[in-house]
Amino acid sequence: MSEKISSKRFSKWVACWGNATSITDRKEATYAKDLTLRYPIRACFSGNKLRFHFSNLTGTEPVTISEAYIAKSTQFEYTPTPITFAGNISGTIPAGEEILSDEIAFDVAAGEMFDVSMHFADFTQMNAGTAITGPLSGGKYSYGNFAKSPTLPDNLTRKTNWIYFLNTIDIFTEEKNFALVCFGDSITAQDWPDYLSLRCAREGYNNVSIIRRAVSGTRILREYSCITYAAYGLKGATRFPIEMNVAGARSVIVQHGINDIIHPVGVEVNKFRPWSDMPTADDLINGVRSLYITHARKLGLKVYSGTLLPIYGWRTYNENRDLIRMAFNEWLRTSPEFDGCVDFDKAVRGHDDPKRFANNFDSGDHLHPSAKAYEAMAECVPEELLK
Repeated sequence: MSEKISSKRFSKWVACWGNATSITDRKEATYAKDLTLRYPIRACFSGNKLRFHFSNLTGTEPVTISEAYIAKSTQFEYTPTPITFAGNISGTIPAGEEILSDEIAFDVAAGEMFDVSMHFADFTQMNAGTAITGPLSGGKYSYGNFAKSPTLPDNLTRKTNWIYFLNTIDIFTEEKNFALVCFGDSITAQDWPDYLSLRCAREGYNNVSIIRRAVSGTRILREYSCITYAAYGLKGATRFPIEMNVAGARSVIVQHGINDIIHPVGVEVNKFRPWSDMPTADDLINGVRSLYITHARKLGLKVYSGTLLPIYGWRTYNENRDLIRMAFNEWLRTSPEFDGCVDFDKAVRGHDDPKRFANNFDSGDHLHPSAKAYEAMAECVPEELLK
């Protein structure tokens, strides 16, 4: 297989896997020592070289990766290939910055799985990362150095949905391949981008990668400056230019803004969530227009809007919030400033009561969709974005 892959005419770098980097939910533990992280990655394209972006965007101290490896996840072999940094086995990510590894010769075929494993020998500030879910997402951590081991010891290993430091993987691949960026909050940090990747594989859309740039709790217009909500991340004006750094990107779906609507409750209820944060529909429209569309156009990207999902029954629901959501959705559906609309709301709302999720489409909190609803969201993405 390797000889066949290497003989192909690869010509450009395209991001084949990616997530946002934000402030982690640190709670009691802020540091780790002698820790191995392992993340399984599905290759959506064939290629013969990989390069890795590691981010410490929200860290306040440098982070040193003692050693890192890639290895194919098969029952027949496990041969770790070092990831190097300017020829060195270790690499340091400065506080607030991102580093790029060397180009690593590594033959991979579309559909293959490979592991990315990292070991952190010294005390490491675990501030930079994001939590994601879905059938293709998650990893493991182990106490000790097992970065080169075929298996991780059961008694020292646990699963995690936090992706620390590893931000994006680029593959040197064919000219026809491209990336589709999915930008948003917890709705996008959860399952639908993974289901979209699986749909692409199932339906033969083999030239597109799905790159997730999503952080739970984030808002377009505001961010929090307290440790209670630190993991809710950076506001849109800060996030978007950083997260659109995606090799081979052609389009972006923006599904963002529900947290701007549901978070404010008044200082008498929560001092960090004043009513003054409550936006109008025009505030959200102007935010998307000035912060997202303008920057995406500068990068030559097509921009697709994603409508906001029902919130009836959510703990801060009221009619005024829903009126703002519906007015914002109407602009997202009809504005000529977009190249098109992905109508997620229509895909998951009830037919008899469009303010609610359809039957079996509510996760139970009346804000986040069920697994079945996330599949419906993936199915409603127009083919034109995937071809």
